[in-house]
Amino acid sequence: MKRHLAVWSLSLTLCAANAQDLNVLPPTPPTPKGTNAPLAMLDAYLKAAAFAALDKRKADYERVKTPEQIAAWQQQRREFFERQLGGFPKRTPLNAKVTGTMDGGDYRVEKVIFESEPKHHVTGLLYLPKTPPPYPGVIVPCGHSSNGKGAETYQRASILLAKNGLAAFCYDPIGQGERAQVLKPDGKAALGSTTEHTLVGIGSILVGRNVATYRIWDGMRAIDYLQSRPEIDPKRIGCTGNSGGGTLTSYLMALDDRIVAAAPSCYLTSFRKLLERIGGQDGEQNIFGQIAFGMEHGDYVIVRAPKPTLMCVATRDMFDITGSWDSFREAKRIYGRLGFANHVDIVEADEPHGFSTHLRVGAVRWMRRWLLKSDDDIIEPDFPIRKDPEIQCSEKGQVMLMPGEKSVFDLNVEAAKKLVVERKKLWAKTPNTEALAKVREVAGVRPLDKLRPAKCRAAGSVERQAYRIEKLVLEPEAGIVLPALAFVPPKPDGNAYLYLHGQGKQTDAAPGGPIEQFVNQGHLVLAVDLRGLGETVEKARKWYSGSFGPVAGDFYHSYLLGRSLVGMWTEDALVCARFLAGYEAKGTPRNVHLVGVGAAGIPALHAAALEPQLIASLTLRRTLASWASVLREPAAKDQLITTVHGALKVYDLPDLITAFGKDKVTIEEPTKADGTAIASTK
Repeated sequence: MKRHLAVWSLSLTLCAANAQDLNVLPPTPPTPKGTNAPLAMLDAYLKAAAFAALDKRKADYERVKTPEQIAAWQQQRREFFERQLGGFPKRTPLNAKVTGTMDGGDYRVEKVIFESEPKHHVTGLLYLPKTPPPYPGVIVPCGHSSNGKGAETYQRASILLAKNGLAAFCYDPIGQGERAQVLKPDGKAALGSTTEHTLVGIGSILVGRNVATYRIWDGMRAIDYLQSRPEIDPKRIGCTGNSGGGTLTSYLMALDDRIVAAAPSCYLTSFRKLLERIGGQDGEQNIFGQIAFGMEHGDYVIVRAPKPTLMCVATRDMFDITGSWDSFREAKRIYGRLGFANHVDIVEADEPHGFSTHLRVGAVRWMRRWLLKSDDDIIEPDFPIRKDPEIQCSEKGQVMLMPGEKSVFDLNVEAAKKLVVERKKLWAKTPNTEALAKVREVAGVRPLDKLRPAKCRAAGSVERQAYRIEKLVLEPEAGIVLPALAFVPPKPDGNAYLYLHGQGKQTDAAPGGPIEQFVNQGHLVLAVDLRGLGETVEKARKWYSGSFGPVAGDFYHSYLLGRSLVGMWTEDALVCARFLAGYEAKGTPRNVHLVGVGAAGIPALHAAALEPQLIASLTLRRTLASWASVLREPAAKDQLITTVHGALKVYDLPDLITAFGKDKVTIEEPTKADGTAIASTK
């Protein structure tokens, strides 16, 4: 360890020798987990808020005793869940068709395609026993396998169900199997499943939905399809899935009363353990405001009490086993208070993450117990697994190659188009103050007079030829520090510039750079790292940073709290602007001009629009021109971290420019959602 620290210290010394040191925060040795204390700041701040909310939820849970209180708890969470998903569309004809059949000896398989929404197709395999019908029907949503229903574990689970007298419908979720939403020129999937889910989720968030909305709806329509089949008893429906399929099973069993028996596998833990261990996961596994509202993992089970539910868990899963047992015990107590303690159980496999034989057998036994009234022991024999080409349902192997097919990106665009009319009406007929109050509410930005003045401490200085640089540490609230550089000319004039850069305050701070140009004109410039950026970015946790932005993990933690990074960054900008107005000012406060570069341009725009009396002018450089463009772009670059849930119901970025005053805004190199530039405008 000492040798590692010595090497680390030497590298810092060499860096300082080769470049002017503009770091503000003191260096700290890496922790055993590889993070530095300043770099974990935002993560620690958000976790503290989450744990406080979870503690409150736990106290509330302990007061739920009577059947009436349980019913109220269930209703509140179910209504909240559906509300946060943005609701579901109207049911439309499934237009289902069977495109092929296969014989499995004591079972048969039908290849099925149906439309969960018009021109939005779902591919799946229906496994049917050869014993006389009717059969119970079990939907099997897949986990994050690239080949979806073709993955061996999902084939084995489905075949085992069919061999034991239950029909199984295993379907491809979006982004998997035959349902890749973005294709390469050769017709193959362009993205991995989890990456595609989260990219789809960006547009979904902006229209007030979630990628989970579409995935859940596919599952509900899969139940519709099962119930439409004459061989299936519509009153005996089950659901089991693993990993991402365990997520879907948890969601579906909580929202769809038709599911009699459920067995989610390798997903349910507790939020406390999830945040402590691995943090927020893929787009569909984070529901806006869920932690703040008080909806825990265990509530997916509690909401459906006393319906039969089996938690399938793995000892060595990434989804922490201690959290799984905590959630199980909470659910068991509720079921017991309702007089049905035997309706909820848990099976634990001493295995890593996965739908292991032990868990598959446990799930099938559970389905037989409650859907067939049979509790015999069963074993899983060996049987052949089919190759992907054998189980292809669509003609060309991908639904997006079907004529007129709509992707989820298309569905989000359609939703956004419907919002444009209402949004235009809002801004045309509502006074700006009222419209901006709605913006403030959606983005989560408090009025300036509710934000405490920034505490400031000096951290050193650097001399340059024609000016000095003061290193400052600003504290807008407890637990948050913002490293800042004040570029001070010999005789500052009455105009000061707050410079915010999405890649950190040092990016444009080199001699001869953009910041120095302002200083040479006699302007004082304050360059600040917004929370989680620059010196405080958590470099050891670059969660999908190549696609979604450097603080995507923190984005989802704030999302679970019902907050946005844009809202927090906007408040940081406002506090810093107010500080700058009086910094080294002798008597009269300076006029503050705001510059936002890259991702920082979006909170800069919010700050100017919401507190126009504080900002004299705004320059946006290489900043996204419109959120509406994000919905149309499958290759969106670093857009997740600057989204606001439901924003397009109220405003788009151009609305804020208009509200602040187009004559006070300079736009340089505006960008499209993929990061490429649009022609400059004034």
